[in-house]
Amino acid sequence: MEIKETKHWTVDEIDEAAQTLKKGGLVAFPTETVYGLGANATISDAVSRVFDVKGRPHDNPLIVHVNSFEQVKDYVVALHPYAQKLADTYWPGPLTLICQTKTDLFAKEVSAGLSSVSFRMPDNEATLMLLKKAGVPAVGPSANTSGKPSPTTYEHVYHDLQGKIDGVLDDGATKIGVESTVIDVSDPEQNPMILRPGAITKEQIQQDLGIEVSYDKHLLETSETPKSPGMKYKHYSPDTKVLMVKKQDWPAAVHWVKENNLCAGVLAGPRICDEVRANTAATFSYSDDSMLAATRGLYAGLRALDEGQLSLDVILAAALPEEGLGLAYMNRLKKAAAQKYFEG
Repeated sequence: MEIKETKHWTVDEIDEAAQTLKKGGLVAFPTETVYGLGANATISDAVSRVFDVKGRPHDNPLIVHVNSFEQVKDYVVALHPYAQKLADTYWPGPLTLICQTKTDLFAKEVSAGLSSVSFRMPDNEATLMLLKKAGVPAVGPSANTSGKPSPTTYEHVYHDLQGKIDGVLDDGATKIGVESTVIDVSDPEQNPMILRPGAITKEQIQQDLGIEVSYDKHLLETSETPKSPGMKYKHYSPDTKVLMVKKQDWPAAVHWVKENNLCAGVLAGPRICDEVRANTAATFSYSDDSMLAATRGLYAGLRALDEGQLSLDVILAAALPEEGLGLAYMNRLKKAAAQKYFEG
């Protein structure tokens, strides 16, 4: 289904966006993590269009966005003992809760056949108002072509989905830049388990809950349906080949580029970009050398360096320590690079 015009809504035009969402249209909306592709979670045709527009595998479940934890209580079979505490501590915010839900409340496509559904309350005033005015829960996977770097600005969404969706609610660039932490609280008898790392770290959750929280690292079999987005399929990948570069390997990586006459782009902090700029074709520098700046700039950098006009042979991206927020950064970068590091 082709849309004649993908509308560009400002925050002053939320009423129109909300009515479009409520009636089954596709509305991209901003969150603190990335832009989401919204559809009324109770309308099967609308949710199906999300999969079709993105080219998303149908066994990859969707996260339902709500504007309060009270909404979630209406949908779940039984609340996990720590669900309320997690919501009180982190909502609105970049934490997704997987809960056991009642049947036939959402379109069947939302859960990909599972008995659980993921819920999130995004930390963005415009989107919370959108959800409140629409009066319906909304699925909201990243508003991009499936498998490509997630969108962190209106321009990214428009680039991927113009003519395919009804409109985009524009509220500027996102604050965090990588998707939410997903934690499984579907079994009240089990401690919470993190299925996807994000801005809220395992260490934070353990400290706030006062319990041990595990991190699911098992590799899914082809026949398995993932409980969370980001567990099974290739994600976040530009068309240009990406290689991760460890801190000590930058001199060798630059030498390799020159020796093989490669047109290389660099994605890193200012210090590394300054050091290699003269010997590479293009650089995308994070705003500073902090981990937060790296997560904010990762997807935008991958998109910028993947532009066809640059005609790069390879993108060299800074590998960072896998601790705290770095676990979320490296989770996405490893998938963008198909797990491949530069090996000098």
